[in-house]
Amino acid sequence: MATVGIWLSILLGTSAAFFAVLGACARWSGAVELFRGDGTLLAKVRTAARERLGPVTRRRVPAAWLGRLRLRIVRAGDPADLLPEEVIWLACLGAIAGAVSGAVLAAAFGSGLLLLPCVAAGAGLPAIRLREAIKKRQLRIVRELPFALDLLTLSVEAGLDFAGALAKVVEKGRPGPLRDELGLVLRCLRMGRTREEALLEMIPRVDLPVVTSAVTSLVQADRMGTSLGKTLRILSGQLRSDRTQRAEKLAGEAPVKMLFPLIAFVFPTVFLVLFGPIVFAMTFGGLGE
Repeated sequence: MATVGIWLSILLGTSAAFFAVLGACARWSGAVELFRGDGTLLAKVRTAARERLGPVTRRRVPAAWLGRLRLRIVRAGDPADLLPEEVIWLACLGAIAGAVSGAVLAAAFGSGLLLLPCVAAGAGLPAIRLREAIKKRQLRIVRELPFALDLLTLSVEAGLDFAGALAKVVEKGRPGPLRDELGLVLRCLRMGRTREEALLEMIPRVDLPVVTSAVTSLVQADRMGTSLGKTLRILSGQLRSDRTQRAEKLAGEAPVKMLFPLIAFVFPTVFLVLFGPIVFAMTFGGLGE
């Protein structure tokens, strides 16, 4: 029993350390403040790593991989000014932490089958956190888009041109990723880019069908000379209709999603409260005598 207790303590301690290390490595999305300022220790370490390891990583890793990673970082909102090389470094640190934890677990259980899953989990955790950040940002954009489009429609119908209406949306809009993207479009317009180029560049940065549809409609209206106010009004109505349909769909899925928690957690508790005293009494002689 003492040996089992010792191994169990080692297992729990190693697992806790493993997840703590991986959590620290993957928490870059919420650690922006730690990297701000040139005087912080993490900023100095990060700068040194970029100067020394950055060129080596760029030579070893294919440029296509780095390009795809950079695009995913942009879609996530460029958290903490992250570089593609740093995502690879975090994956390597996670793999090392997973290998150490997997080796300890393998020694504890006498089987090496746990080593590979631990290494894979550690190496894949930065990519998982990056995907979560992308989904959260896209969800915020979808929620903010109807309000921004309504404000843009009102500004255009009030007599402003597209650049002026976009500036009004950026000025009066809610802080969030959509306002940041529209601010980039506005800066491109002020730098002399055409409306079509500035809008089309937003599509890969956001990667949302609803944004792609809205941008395509605006580009088509610009090419064909259609009234921008009417196009925006139609887009606003379509977005409101889509939002209503999406809410109805989620409301219809709610009972199905609640079924498993009810069966797995609520019903056993109810049965335990109702029949537990009866079983207890019958077992220990209360009703059985």
